[in-house]
Amino acid sequence: MTGWFWWDLLVGVVAAVLLAWLALVIVLVIARPRGGLLREALRVLPDVVRLVRRLVADKTLPRGVRIRLGLLLAYLAFPIDLIPDFIPVLGYADDAIIVTAVLRSVVRRGGVDAVRAHWPGTDDGFAAVARLTGLDRPAR
Repeated sequence: MTGWFWWDLLVGVVAAVLLAWLALVIVLVIARPRGGLLREALRVLPDVVRLVRRLVADKTLPRGVRIRLGLLLAYLAFPIDLIPDFIPVLGYADDAIIVTAVLRSVVRRGGVDAVRAHWPGTDDGFAAVARLTGLDRPAR
């Protein structure tokens, strides 16, 4: 492009990061919970963070699951999100969607019993998490 290797490399990397970010935002907009599910997800988010911390400390879970959960905690603690939190509705939705996706994978590998055993909140809160993550649906 410009003939300067480092400048071309920088422009290419920035363009790739922006395209990846745009693709993730589009996926989040398409996959966001509908109706009252987003409100429920935001309501139980503090309990879910405590759940994730407890699951990370559970040595009976496979290492890959614990690493995935540790990365999730790091993402939630990191001040920069895919979609900034000041954007109405979608600002916190990216956190809820990512948590939901990770919890689904944890249940597939670790089992629903591990999630239930470590749940710090109420039964209603667990029911909301089960609806959000698809735990209440029978396995296919």
